[in-house]
Amino acid sequence: MSVSVFDPRITDASAKTDVTAPAINALVETNPEIASAATKKVFITTQGCQMNVYDSDKMLDVLGDSHGMVVTQDIDEADVLLMNTCSIREKAQEKVFSELGRWRKLKEKRPDLVIGVGGCVASQEGDNIQKRAPYVDMIFGPQTLHRLPELYDQSSEQRNIAPKNRIGTIDISFPSIEKFDFLPEPKVEGYKAFVSIMEGCSKYCSFCVVPYTRGEELSRPLDDVLAEIDSLAAQGIREINLLGQNVNGYRGEKDDGSICRFAELLHYVSHIDGVERIRYTTSHPLEFTDDIIDAYAQLPELVSHLHLPVQSGSNNILAAMKRNHTIDVYINQINKLKAIRPDIYLSSDFIIGFPGETDQDFQDTLNLAKELNFDHSYSFIYSKRPGTPAAELPDNVSFTTKKERLAEFQQVIIDSTLAKTHEMVGTTTRVLVEQVADRHPDCLIGTADNTRTVMFPYDMEQIDQLLGKIVNVRVTDFVSPHMVKGELEAVLA
Repeated sequence: MSVSVFDPRITDASAKTDVTAPAINALVETNPEIASAATKKVFITTQGCQMNVYDSDKMLDVLGDSHGMVVTQDIDEADVLLMNTCSIREKAQEKVFSELGRWRKLKEKRPDLVIGVGGCVASQEGDNIQKRAPYVDMIFGPQTLHRLPELYDQSSEQRNIAPKNRIGTIDISFPSIEKFDFLPEPKVEGYKAFVSIMEGCSKYCSFCVVPYTRGEELSRPLDDVLAEIDSLAAQGIREINLLGQNVNGYRGEKDDGSICRFAELLHYVSHIDGVERIRYTTSHPLEFTDDIIDAYAQLPELVSHLHLPVQSGSNNILAAMKRNHTIDVYINQINKLKAIRPDIYLSSDFIIGFPGETDQDFQDTLNLAKELNFDHSYSFIYSKRPGTPAAELPDNVSFTTKKERLAEFQQVIIDSTLAKTHEMVGTTTRVLVEQVADRHPDCLIGTADNTRTVMFPYDMEQIDQLLGKIVNVRVTDFVSPHMVKGELEAVLA
């Protein structure tokens, strides 16, 4: 997927003083040739999870702040190409090198083109990227993206050296939580924002590379997280999505040296003026504690949707995955939550065809999906990741069987999604109003707590009173598995 989020904070890196965004925008509108001559443009592709999407936005932020760069969706006009990589899936490295092969042709035509590779594959491969693709100028890990301006300047110096003597600039270190201290002040458009509250993971599931590519769990200090959210809320953000590889394992230090756990953080965020909805991803069942469940009874800002990856419905497979919990524990926690929030929508992650998965193991997973009636899921065939313990496990399940199991499992989830969306018709749902519908300019669209897109007609004179507001919409029609249409009932906040 390509990510292109325009950052309005444009500075003229060659000037002695910053140029404000309105001034630059006015100049660009009247003299586009000046913009193309003076402003460097960045094209970025993003693979993987929402954490990577968040990191890509921050890459654009730091280059915009430091060098006045702006994003482009046209790769042919870009001065800088960035690839933010993910190593969760099998053959992720080869996917990276395949894309770099295409980028090499662009660099052959434009030798001044700067190419950078970041993210988890960069962290895992490091020098190997430079050996296989010596035309790559910058290699950086998830924890060093804040150093992009420095890496860019170093790569510029290298371009003055004869090609055969050039070396790429590599920084794939793990400098604790440092990057958040050097990122620019958050600036966004729209009414929803992601806030990363921690990095890394210490669970060491047998199939996962995250601890090796992003490091051990490190939580941002509480005051830093709250300051970022407060700044976003002041800019009109109404929905905050807290991010982390193991987000509910947050252990942020307070100013008095004590530790703030995740449930307490939820309470703090709910009290920030302007924040009307709170989401979070991705969670671990071991960290889904009773105090978090209690927060759903106390905080209406917490949406009635939970993404809690379980990976398998078989205790045998969970043990082989080193998940360190059983299915009974998972079901018990979900039932506690449903007793507090009967309308909760549940989604999860599943790995199908893990080494040694028997027919009964798979049936247990199917039974779990049916019992808990998941709204949707992210489900994949197991991918062997080099360096992980699971990669050494004997695997006697054929790929054909794995595909058949995945198709059967996904059909169960699809049926559940359809049923739940149809069940919304005739009910009232809470919606964050976000924009005018592209194909239906007489309608506004927004997102419900359960992630469905909701469309409803409006009067033109109402638009300023509705955009960015939380409203109740009475659902009248099914549009698609993830979209409904309705009528405005009331403005809530």
